[in-house]
Amino acid sequence: MSAPEAAPLAPTSGGDAGGLSGKGLSAGTVGLIGAVVIGISCIAPAYTLTAALGPTVSEVGFQVPAIILVGFIPMLLVAFGYRELNRSMPDSGTSFTWAARAFGPWIGWMAGWGLVAATILVLSNLAGIAVEFLFLLIDQLAGNPGTIAELAFNPFINVAVCLLFMLGATLVSYRDMQTTQKLQYVLVTFQVLVLLAFSITAFVHVSQGDAGAAFDPSPVELSWFNPFAVGSVAAVVAGLSLSIFIFWGWDVTLTMNEETRNPEKTPGRAATLTVLTIVALYLLLSVSLLSFAGIGEGELGLGNPDIQSNVFFYLSGPVLGPLAFLVSLAVLTSSASSLQSTFVSPARTLLAMGHYGALPPQFAKVSPRFFTPGYATVAASIVASAFYAVMRFVSEDALWDTITALGMMICFYYGITAFACVWYFRKQWFDSVRSFLFTLLFPLVGGSILVALFVMTLVDSTNPDYGSGSNIAGVGLVFILGVAVIGIGIVIMIWQSIKRPAFFRGETLAVDAPPSIRRLREAARQ
Repeated sequence: MSAPEAAPLAPTSGGDAGGLSGKGLSAGTVGLIGAVVIGISCIAPAYTLTAALGPTVSEVGFQVPAIILVGFIPMLLVAFGYRELNRSMPDSGTSFTWAARAFGPWIGWMAGWGLVAATILVLSNLAGIAVEFLFLLIDQLAGNPGTIAELAFNPFINVAVCLLFMLGATLVSYRDMQTTQKLQYVLVTFQVLVLLAFSITAFVHVSQGDAGAAFDPSPVELSWFNPFAVGSVAAVVAGLSLSIFIFWGWDVTLTMNEETRNPEKTPGRAATLTVLTIVALYLLLSVSLLSFAGIGEGELGLGNPDIQSNVFFYLSGPVLGPLAFLVSLAVLTSSASSLQSTFVSPARTLLAMGHYGALPPQFAKVSPRFFTPGYATVAASIVASAFYAVMRFVSEDALWDTITALGMMICFYYGITAFACVWYFRKQWFDSVRSFLFTLLFPLVGGSILVALFVMTLVDSTNPDYGSGSNIAGVGLVFILGVAVIGIGIVIMIWQSIKRPAFFRGETLAVDAPPSIRRLREAARQ
C-alpha cells in the first residue's frame, strides 16, 4: 500500500482552519511515551552533561543545581507557549507555521530558517562527537590509553567515520516513525539506566565514606539549590545561557504533531514531560557527582580543567570500577541517538515550508512507502555532512565556533515562537486565569529572557577572545558566523519571495486567524 506524494499547497483564503492542511505523514503512529523518549534522545543528556558539568562548576561551584533550575525556567515557560500554539494549530512546521500565522510570512520564514539552520549545523557536531566517543570507548575496552582514541583526531578517519554515522542516521530517519521509535526506546532506556546507576552508585560511595583520596566528598546541602547563593549576576546569566544547550531539543516533540495520536494535546504534554524529566535527571546527576568528587582542582575534582571536557569518563572508573565502560557507551549512545532523532525537526520544518510554498516544491515530497519527509531528510543530511567535511579540513576553530554561535539561533527561533504565542492569542488574554498565564505571562517572560540572551550573546561574541579566540579584523569569529547564518537566511528568503511570491503575499498560509473563544473552551474541556 502506498500514498501519493503530498503536493504543495494551493493558495487558500484561510478561514477558521487557518489555511493549515495535512502533508501526507503517517498520522497516529507516535504516542505520548514515544514522543517523550524521542524528546529525551534529542536533548542527549549523557553527552550534554558530561561536557557541561565541569565548566559550570568552575563558574558557580556547588550552586550547579541552582543554575540548572534557573536555566530550566525559561525553557518551561516557552514550552507552555508551544503547547498552546500546538493545541490550536497542530502543524509540523511549528515555529515556521505559527510565526507566519501570528506575524506574517516574512517573520515566519525566518523563524523556520532559525530552526533549520540550528538543527542542521548541530547534526554535523553530533556526528563528530559520536566519532570521538566511539574511539574513546574502543580505547577504553582495549586497555591501551590514548593510542586508539587519538585516531579520532585524524581528519581523514574522523570525516570518514562521521559520514558513516550520518548515513546510518539518515537511513533510519527516512524510514517510518515506528523504526525511529523502536530504536530510540532501546538507546534512551540504556542511556538513562546507566546514568541512574552511575548517580546512585556515587551516592553509595559517599554514604560509605570510600570515595577515595583523589576526591573531596561533601554532604548534600540545600544551599546548592539556592540561586541567590551564587553571588554573581554574571554567573546566573551564564547559567541561563547554559540552559539553551542542556535543554535544547525538547521541541522535537512538537514537530511530530501530525504523526502523534491526539495531535492537539499529546505533543504539548510530551514537551512538558520531556523538560521535567530532563531537569530531574540533571539534578540527580549533578548533585551525586558534586557530593562524590567535590569542586576542587585536584586530580579528579570537578574543578580540574583537565577533566572538564568529559567528566563522566574520568569519574566512571572510581564510581563503577570494571563497569566504567558502560558510561562511555552511554555517552556514545547519547550522541548517536540524538543524531538520529535530531533529523526529525529540520526534515518536518522543511516539509512544511515546501508544502506552503515557502521553499521549492521538492521539499513537500513525502515518501509513498514510509510516509516520511524523504526529500527533506536527505537534503538536511547532505548539507550537514558537506558542512562538517569541508570545515573539518578548512578550519576546526571555525567549525566549533559555528556550534558556539548556535546559541544565538536557538534564542532567535525560540523567542520568535514564544512571542508568536502571545500575539496570536491576544484576543483571549483575559478570558480566564489560565489564558492569562499560558498565552500571555509565561511565554512573554520566557521569550523576553531568550531575546535578552540573544542580544547579550551577540554583544559578547564580538570580543575576539570569545569561543576559540579566532577573529577577523578584531571581531570575534563567533559573532561573524552567527550574523552570517542569519544573513544567509535573509538572502535565501528574498530569493524565494521572488521565485514563490504566493507564500509571501499570505495566499498559502493565512495570517492572523486566532481561534474563537468557544474553540479554546472546548479544547480545555476535552
